[in-house]
Amino acid sequence: MIEINNESGEAVDTQRLSQLAAFALDALRIHPEAELSIVLVDEDTMSAYHERFMGEPGPTDVLSFPMDELRAPEPDEEPPLGLLGDIVLCPTVTAAQAASMGRTPEEEADYLLIHGLLHLLGHDHAEPDEKKVMFDLNDKIIAAWTAQRS
Repeated sequence: MIEINNESGEAVDTQRLSQLAAFALDALRIHPEAELSIVLVDEDTMSAYHERFMGEPGPTDVLSFPMDELRAPEPDEEPPLGLLGDIVLCPTVTAAQAASMGRTPEEEADYLLIHGLLHLLGHDHAEPDEKKVMFDLNDKIIAAWTAQRS
């Protein structure tokens, strides 16, 4: 189950984000009834979260708050069911940085949604080898999403 709450005050295609999240969860073999919450917030709220939970000032683009620490299953395992957690996105930050990333604001939101989801599933990018795995998987999911929408 995917729940999206837009508290940002911005016009955001929440249906698209929900469809992308469902696509990614399916691609990652997460149980279709696993629970995911996506919250869109304004810059002030994101700044407060960023400082409170990461100890860093100012707004950021995405934060992830895992709940049950679910992981993508191995090919011979059953898909996990439980609470994935929360992904918090800030549409104004996302839109502002999109061009510098070579993406449209919508594409940047898509990319960051998957980035946040991968964090919920235990991926990280602190070390170069972890970063490569995570970013390659992020790119693979976005490419598959784009291809199926064409």
